[in-house]
Amino acid sequence: MHKSIFLSLLVLLCFKRSHAQNEQMSANQIYGQMKKVADWQWHNLETGGWKNQKKDWTNAAMYAGMMAWSQLANDDVYYKKLLQVGADNQWKIGKYRYFADDYCVGQLYAKLYLIYKRPEFIADLKSLGDSILKLPHLESLEWKNAIYTREWAWCDALFMGPPALAFLSEATGDPKYLDKAVELWWKSTGYLFDQEEKLYYRDSRYFNKKEKNGTKVFWGRGNGWVIGGLVRVLSVLPKGHPDYKRFENLFIEMSDRLAALQQPDGAWHASLLDPESYPSKETSGTGLICYAMAWGVNNGLISYKKYEPVITRAWGALSSAVHPDGKLGFVQPQGAAPDKVGYEDTDVFGVGAFLLAGTEVFRLNLMNEKNTVISEIYNLSSINKEQTVRIGWNQVKRKIKVSDPKRLIARDAATGEIVPLKINYEQKKPSALQIMVNVAAGSSRFFEISTK
Repeated sequence: MHKSIFLSLLVLLCFKRSHAQNEQMSANQIYGQMKKVADWQWHNLETGGWKNQKKDWTNAAMYAGMMAWSQLANDDVYYKKLLQVGADNQWKIGKYRYFADDYCVGQLYAKLYLIYKRPEFIADLKSLGDSILKLPHLESLEWKNAIYTREWAWCDALFMGPPALAFLSEATGDPKYLDKAVELWWKSTGYLFDQEEKLYYRDSRYFNKKEKNGTKVFWGRGNGWVIGGLVRVLSVLPKGHPDYKRFENLFIEMSDRLAALQQPDGAWHASLLDPESYPSKETSGTGLICYAMAWGVNNGLISYKKYEPVITRAWGALSSAVHPDGKLGFVQPQGAAPDKVGYEDTDVFGVGAFLLAGTEVFRLNLMNEKNTVISEIYNLSSINKEQTVRIGWNQVKRKIKVSDPKRLIARDAATGEIVPLKINYEQKKPSALQIMVNVAAGSSRFFEISTK
């Protein structure tokens, strides 16, 4: 009798967990969580002040996520906040010109340039890029003589530096900055990547260090920085580039290794090989890894079937770390190695990682919905525009078993709001569905077409 009751309770518990997980992965809830976290962070900065300078890497990592969120938000208030950051910085990078942390902010400038086409946004970044091209980069990456001010000698730098140069190529149309990023990526990888463990050391000081359980020291967030930077470079690296396949293979290899190291709580802990010594989940590293894997699935580099459960568990871990007011917890404080972390710990770079993850998980969720047609429209300009979404009737019928278009309904995938759907006819037969909507500057909007 007791055993029967226990089994019934267990089945009910499993159902509730499964149901909660499905709810957690709905597109409009993902959007809602992102908005809550983004709004809390801006409010906290505007009322409580900035802990570090606006050019600092911590904030620059936040801007990366805020840019991704701004594209999805369909509200130019977020772009205006980022434009104000650039103006406050006078569109300059940090003090130490060749220190990757100090030009991570250039990623923001380059991405804003793509929308607003203002040369001053990237002038200083371009000046730096031209200087970097002239340097020999022949020094050892051993952690001495302040090598980090000249080379990418620590794994975090692979998120800070390479995408800044890669995005500069995207903005200018000149591949030389991207090519230099590729060259220096492999220099750092050759030094910091452990071929046996398929993970990156933080820097040379950790080559011979051990965790309490005797394993090598591989920092969760550090490897999150790497795989996050890796997909940011891949996002602009042409598939015909001589090194594209090499980057792709590294991404697949890291994804496979990290998937095997995911913890039962869905997160990656501060120490990848000794999670028991750091039992709490850690959201900045988890966010970066979740972001990279979801991007990889969305872009066809890794399989949905294998990685969707990993990504879903990771997003569940991230979502459960959001406080009721939108504060993101369990962000390990600034450092260079695994450390303790708790529910109240937060920082801006963790928010950046969360928002990067959310934008890709949102897309992943939508693109794999059954019996639904998803259409995206993107406003490439710097002004709000009314735009038309047109979906061919044959495309609809291939995805949805429906003969009467009047049975269909259109929703904004982010908000769940129903939008007017017009049916076009040719010779009294449906030919296309049409939606007319306002799209904010630099924004994407996604629409779901399904049966009522």
